[in-house]
Amino acid sequence: MNLLSFAKVNLFLKVINKRQDNYHNLETIFERISLADRIIIKPRKDLLIKISCNDKAVPRDKTNLCFKAAKLLIDEFKISKGLNIKITKRIPVGAGLGGGSSNAAAVLMGLNSLWGLKLSQTRLAKIAARVGSDVAFFVHDLPFAQGSGRGERIKPLNALKKAKLWHILIVPKIHVSTPLIFKKYDHFSGLTPHLPNNSISNGLKTSNKKEGAGLTKPAGNVKLLTSVMAKKSRSYSLFKPGLLFNSLEEVTLRLYPEVKRVKNTFLQLGLNSVLMSGSGSAVFALASSFKNASKLAKILRKKEKTWQVFVVETV
Repeated sequence: MNLLSFAKVNLFLKVINKRQDNYHNLETIFERISLADRIIIKPRKDLLIKISCNDKAVPRDKTNLCFKAAKLLIDEFKISKGLNIKITKRIPVGAGLGGGSSNAAAVLMGLNSLWGLKLSQTRLAKIAARVGSDVAFFVHDLPFAQGSGRGERIKPLNALKKAKLWHILIVPKIHVSTPLIFKKYDHFSGLTPHLPNNSISNGLKTSNKKEGAGLTKPAGNVKLLTSVMAKKSRSYSLFKPGLLFNSLEEVTLRLYPEVKRVKNTFLQLGLNSVLMSGSGSAVFALASSFKNASKLAKILRKKEKTWQVFVVETV
């Protein structure tokens, strides 16, 4: 089977609180974008699961989410078959674009068809949630969706069925540690008791009083952003400041100056709606059209050779 595996960005991401299982409850809006990996699944005569990939940063062992997805189906439905899973990466690894989660979802949906399991989307999404927090979004096969819980509870945003966005997407050549970002967010926002003496504060305020006390609050919420996007006459590139929001962005910008430089570069070009996706390092800006996005992307590629610059749209 030859499968496409699309990336995502978060148009809104609010951390609600920290859970007892050390995950975090979130409120988010996912958008599926046209940047995509390709996955080829081939049956094996033995019972092994073999992963291959053109990107050395992608694990080939049981920690790979594609491996986890395939193994879950094999164990749960007693499948006596092996697989070769070949991943051709175009989505940058570890950039907050959900590449690994999307790959796992593609494998789940592909194997559901290949093996004739006839699992419903609801059943497949429950299995996806066991693989990873964002995997369920991709299984639902939606251009936009609201996510809650740790991101695995998915609600279709039917009001946005006809909405389409153009983005300029920049991924700087750095690796952002998601566990580190959440750990620092907890400290800065007061979700954990105190800041250790050797922590990197970079001038961020801290608080032990309530969630998010020392960090920037959103100007809106999921309902408001969805309402604005549903209005066809609205210029997406002129969103009210703060309507696009990411709780983790302030922390990442302080800890990783290169991500901050990307955002500032967008702002200097006169782009108003700019946001980091996930925990970073990818930053995107909304553009008014493909033509406008392509023109600005050309300028950015000349400006900084080390950045990966993409023009993408909602799919």
